[in-house]
This record gives sequence, structure tokens and C-alpha cells, in this order.
Amino acid sequence: MTDIMDDGGIASPARAQIGAGVRARLERNPMVSRIDSDRIDIFGRHGFLSSAECAGLRAIIDAGAQPSTLFSGSANADYRTSHSCNLDPFDELVRTVSDRICALTGLPADHGETLQGQRYAAGQEYKVHCDYFPVTADYWQRMRKSGGQRSWTAMIYLSAVEAGGETHFPHCEFMVPPVEGMLLAWDNMDRTGAPNAMSLHAARPVEAGTKYVVTKWFREHRWGH
Repeated sequence: MTDIMDDGGIASPARAQIGAGVRARLERNPMVSRIDSDRIDIFGRHGFLSSAECAGLRAIIDAGAQPSTLFSGSANADYRTSHSCNLDPFDELVRTVSDRICALTGLPADHGETLQGQRYAAGQEYKVHCDYFPVTADYWQRMRKSGGQRSWTAMIYLSAVEAGGETHFPHCEFMVPPVEGMLLAWDNMDRTGAPNAMSLHAARPVEAGTKYVVTKWFREHRWGH
């Protein structure tokens, strides 16, 4: 694998092919809806999880949640104020949900990171950020060796909230409110396979209620942790 092929910051035919494959698969699925945007490939699937499955995952998150950190490892009292935890991949429910995400997207299970749960109480948020890895970040070389760039994100709302808590894509000028059991999936790359700055997003502050989500990120190559 050459340095050019493995450079996460530039156009990549391999990453473009990953995006095209998932996009085609989701567009064929009558249960999946495309969110209308010419800046990002993003899809929604209502009823992806049952109420019982959502409740089970919320209980797992409640049992393990710790104050969230940024990917660099630092905690930031203002930027990301939620609680989160990695879920046990050997738990039957967690494994079932992970397998279902892979079946929906067609992405290989061994490219998927551990399912992560997040909980946002009233007033908590995660300000605008990217899911792809900036190649200028000090952790990029470690990520490059452990599976490379993040291609797709799959996020599932586990609860509705009374107010707030939308997932906001500011460069695309739309927000998606929490709906229990709904999955959102988006490509963090553009159609050339380069990181797509239009995919920057934020978890807007919860105004009333508690928001729960689980997120699974997929790497370009097999994930090694």
C-alpha cells in the first residue's frame, strides 16, 4: 500500500468506491430515505431498532457512562459535555445491533469500530466536529495504522427528547431531531474519497429530556485497536 493510497487527506479511488457501494445499497432499500442534500450523502431509516432494543441499550449506557472526552484524549468542559462509553461487543444485544448495521450498509464487520453509546442530559451538547480524522492531528499516524480513515458513520437515536438535541449539519443547513429507533448513516468522504468538510456536525444542546444515541464508525481498512 503506497503512501498516496493511504493518505487520509486527499482524494482516494478506494474510499470513493466504498462510498459508492454503500450509497447504492441504501438507495435500493425501500425502508431507507435519502436526505436531500447535494453536499453530503446521508440517509435515514425509521424503526431500525424496536422500543425494547432501545431501552436495553439505554440501560447499558446508564451502567457504563463516563464524562465524554475528545478523540485526542482530552476532556473539554465546554465542547463535548455528554457522557459516553464503549459497549461490550460480546453482549448479545450489542452484537445484534452491530450486525444489523453491517447488514444495512454492506460494510464489513471487521472495519467497524466498537459501538459507542452517548447520553446527553438537559443542557449537554457536542459542538461542531468531524468524524473523519484530520491528517494534521497528532493521532493521525496511529489511526492510519489501525484502519485508516473513517468512511461512514451510523448513528441511532435511542430516545426522543422533549426539546432540542438535534443533529445539526451547519454547512448543509439542516437538522435531524431525535426519533427513537431511527438510524442516520452518512459518508464522511466526498464523491472523490477525500474528507468532506460538509459532513461537520453538532449535537445541539438538549433543552428538555435526556437524549441517548449509539454510534458505529467504519474505517477504510480493517480496524485494529
